[in-house]
Amino acid sequence: MILVTKQPTGFVIVDKPAGMTSHDVVARMRRLAGTRKVGHGGTLDPMATGVLVVAVGQITRLLTFVTGCDKSYEATIRLGQATITDDAEGDITATVSTEGVTDDAINTTLSTMSGHVKQVPSAVSAVKIDGKRAYKRVRDGEDVEIPAREVTISRLEVRDIRRVTTDPEQFGAIDVDITVDCSTGTYIRAIARDLGTALGVGGHLTRLRRTRVGGFTIDESKTLDALAEAESPITHTTVETVTRLMPRRDIEAAEATTLGHGGRIPLSGVAGPYAAIDPNGRVVAVVVERDGRTKSLVVLPESTA
Repeated sequence: MILVTKQPTGFVIVDKPAGMTSHDVVARMRRLAGTRKVGHGGTLDPMATGVLVVAVGQITRLLTFVTGCDKSYEATIRLGQATITDDAEGDITATVSTEGVTDDAINTTLSTMSGHVKQVPSAVSAVKIDGKRAYKRVRDGEDVEIPAREVTISRLEVRDIRRVTTDPEQFGAIDVDITVDCSTGTYIRAIARDLGTALGVGGHLTRLRRTRVGGFTIDESKTLDALAEAESPITHTTVETVTRLMPRRDIEAAEATTLGHGGRIPLSGVAGPYAAIDPNGRVVAVVVERDGRTKSLVVLPESTA
């Protein structure tokens, strides 16, 4: 007799370590989960740490509803130095004395950078220009100009301002700790760059930690080492995750069968996409109601139960 072992299916809230790419985390999770069906819901730079939402199994198709979530970060900006990448991983392009830059000037400048703002992403970013990533164009020696995009920064709070005096090579650099709540697509590196530019001294990011993606916080995340020791690498079931991302609608068994075959079910009046849950507690589909009818955005196979 051949014993068939069901592969794990669900979400994992990973606390990404510094020095790893998001793809590195996915590769590690593939080994831990024993499947290649693994994806993540929002890239973090190698320097960054913190919340990375990972999906295992057929539910990777649900990651599209994760990538659009608002996010929160804690970061440190160094004023007095600019880099080619706008963070500490890039070569320094300018070093300027911060003498004369006051705490009031820092706070006042940052206060103008919140709300609905137009932000130009870093030239060394994953933004595509004519089908090619911006960072690849920079590496190929091309001049890159990325158009500004509108983002929403709902909170930009200064937590601490420190004068760096121990290293004479830093030319009196200033470190600014900030907390940011923002929409998807916001570049914290760009905030560092723009603050330094506005103050005339240059700036770049030296630390970045993502503390929240949607309703998922750093407090519920797990390190890769902890996941390797766990009985199962899954930290959140599919239904637990999806119903924290969107409204829930409980449906009857017959309606679940209809959705599973691509059919439509009666309207419910629920605004926006919602998770259709069958009597067994399984996510059958993500449904939206438009033009007086239901439409399944994603239909999940029964193997995801």
